[in-house]
Amino acid sequence: MKQRTKILLLYLFCSLVWVVGSDLVLLAFDQEVMPLFQGMKGIVFVLVSSVFIYLLISKTEKLQESEEEKEKIDTLINSMVDFVNFKDGEGRWIQTNDYGLKLYQLENVDYRGKKDSELAAYSKASREPLLYCEHTDNLTWERGETTRTEEVFPMKDGTKKTFDTIKTPIYDENGKRKGLVVIGRDITERKKAEKQLAESELRYKALFDHNPELVYRIDLHGNIVDLNDKFMQVTGYNQEDALGKSILTYVQPDDHERLRWKLEQVKLTRKAHQCNQVRINHRYGDRVIVNCASVPIIIDNELVGITGYATNITKIIETEEKLRTTEKLAVVGELAAGIAHEIRNPLTSLRGFVQLFQDESKENNPLHRIMLDELERINTIASELLVLSRPQEVAFQRCNLRQVLGDVIQLMGTNSQLNGATLSLQAEEGLSLECDPNQLKQLFINVVKNAAESGASAIVVRAFPSGTQICVAVEDNGCGISADRIERLGEPFYSQKERGTGLGLTISHKIVEAHHGAIQYKSELGTGTTVFIALPKVQ
Repeated sequence: MKQRTKILLLYLFCSLVWVVGSDLVLLAFDQEVMPLFQGMKGIVFVLVSSVFIYLLISKTEKLQESEEEKEKIDTLINSMVDFVNFKDGEGRWIQTNDYGLKLYQLENVDYRGKKDSELAAYSKASREPLLYCEHTDNLTWERGETTRTEEVFPMKDGTKKTFDTIKTPIYDENGKRKGLVVIGRDITERKKAEKQLAESELRYKALFDHNPELVYRIDLHGNIVDLNDKFMQVTGYNQEDALGKSILTYVQPDDHERLRWKLEQVKLTRKAHQCNQVRINHRYGDRVIVNCASVPIIIDNELVGITGYATNITKIIETEEKLRTTEKLAVVGELAAGIAHEIRNPLTSLRGFVQLFQDESKENNPLHRIMLDELERINTIASELLVLSRPQEVAFQRCNLRQVLGDVIQLMGTNSQLNGATLSLQAEEGLSLECDPNQLKQLFINVVKNAAESGASAIVVRAFPSGTQICVAVEDNGCGISADRIERLGEPFYSQKERGTGLGLTISHKIVEAHHGAIQYKSELGTGTTVFIALPKVQ
């Protein structure tokens, strides 16, 4: 029965009761006052009817407004791209929008008054999401505050969608459960984008971290933001040391201006720029030379930083230098051979005549001795030139390094004392290597002789194993060598000594190279020099 029919019947019933009841009451009154009460009866009826009609109209208007509000709410929630669900305090569904019905596949189900677990029986595909939803409802009630979870829903086409679900509990004035508002937004595309972004970041990070080149990122002020393992491996610095510091900190001062200018060009032109043969300040002093490429990082058309790619060309540079040295030695060798032969022939005659003059002279003329000493020096130089010009055959044999060094100490002990230096040996037992003992003796004699002539008061020769090699260190506390001169040691005819030819170290370098070893110098002016010679040990 419709509401308006009920109201009409109620009005008719009340009117009849009033008319009949009032007439029966009037019969009990005197006839003289009956007309008065008869008039009052009509007035009261009109007043009561007016109040009833007023209340009826007010209720109708409120009902109409309520219907309009309900229609607006229905229109609003059904036009939302999110699913919306209103539940009572017991978790029973009160109202949901069309999107929610479609999502849970409950389009043809009378859902009102049912819980999620009850509705799960109507949709096999949505069973798990509905049961999980009821579980998260209980968690929300337990926490007593708005909660946020991600829920996955299976679709009819077999795909799945992820929803960001917000649940807000509502309580009455007594703190009892009143209702629950559930709003869920489809974030499937966002999750896909986040996954793709994460994968892209992982690919970029893998490319960054495992790049065979040195890779680093700097901000617009030139401070390091990130660097890869290769950078740390080549320079010797770790990430904690480098982050936040200027990239110029790790570049030798002479190259600062070149690199700074290239970085400014990147910022001005927003294009990549190359800076070649930049020398790095290695943590442990090793020589490192790189070619740097600086690439702008542009995000939303804004320059936010610079990525640097550096190729380690140290070995290439060293190979080129060795090639030039080899070519130079070849030319010098050919020239040396010719000069040595041409010098030695007349040298023999000159020496013989001077000795003849000395023997025939009745007086002990010091000029004869000086001439003979100088002729002997020329003969020594000629011998060194011949050694330099001829490829030396290396007769390898197993040797005890301590014994070889002991012979050198014995031979050079007197020479060192004449120069005011003490000579000592510190060598472990059992250091064996494949070598030509005569060439090694020549090598160590040259090095010890240089140390003795450097003004040192103490020379220590140490031998010790180092991995697959045996290291020999000749330490002195002499005058030291400047850094710019260390780079040239071993060049033919380059010497720090006033009367030196530089051929001794050139020959020493050739001996080390023939033994597949390496030679390095560490020196400080006024403190002394250490020569490190590494030779492969017998495996």
